[in-house]
Amino acid sequence: MVDLRLDGKVSLVTGGGSGIGEAAAVLMADNGAKVGVLDFRQDAAEKVSKQIVNRGGSAIPLVADVSNPEQMNSAIGQLVNEWGRLDIVFANAGINGVWAPLEELDPQEWDRTLAINLKGTFLTVKYAIPYLKERGGSIIITSSINGTRVFSNTGATAYSCSKGAQVVFTQMAALELAQYKIRVNAICPGAIETNIDERTEKRDTEEVEVPVEFPEGSFPLEGGPGSPQQVANLVLFLASDASSHITGTPIWIEGAESLLRG
Repeated sequence: MVDLRLDGKVSLVTGGGSGIGEAAAVLMADNGAKVGVLDFRQDAAEKVSKQIVNRGGSAIPLVADVSNPEQMNSAIGQLVNEWGRLDIVFANAGINGVWAPLEELDPQEWDRTLAINLKGTFLTVKYAIPYLKERGGSIIITSSINGTRVFSNTGATAYSCSKGAQVVFTQMAALELAQYKIRVNAICPGAIETNIDERTEKRDTEEVEVPVEFPEGSFPLEGGPGSPQQVANLVLFLASDASSHITGTPIWIEGAESLLRG
């Protein structure tokens, strides 16, 4: 029987205030982990932490901008001061940013997407490493099908570049950290029922789109987008000792969407 319990372990979840991060934080807490729920919105971090505590788990809210070194270093220090250790890092925070033709994409819009998605991943991992080295552990990074298998979302260049780079970061870090028994893996979701699309600004993308039609739908396995809970199930597996021999691996979780759309 596969044991996915995380008893005695401490987990950090960035972007934990909603969507995939919220589902993963709750599921890890349900399986025995103490969870630091990190979000840039204090109310969101507190809401999910309270939800976990009300279910009988242990959680604390952490507030930080993942692209800010001082804030991330402080937040991770706060988590370790609370529970004395860190075993699992789910670097999940990210944005879609602005989707626009390259000539219309402002350099500041490019920088913001890369800062949150890629620099944020780097900072999360960087400041967690000293604590993970003490016992080994698991790092899970949320990448995407975009930039790894799918390149047809015209205008999403900054987002896709950040997501493709996260897989390279995963593989580089996995080899560097293997000697410390720290595993590093990436998950690559497709369309998931979250609110991230509502915060995406698309500008004039129709001018450069390559027309593609999927008359039978673009989700072969289940006929629609996945759920945050399905992704959380994968995160729990990668966080647990059941995945002890897996590192440096991107795992696509998208119901064959990317195989059709790529």
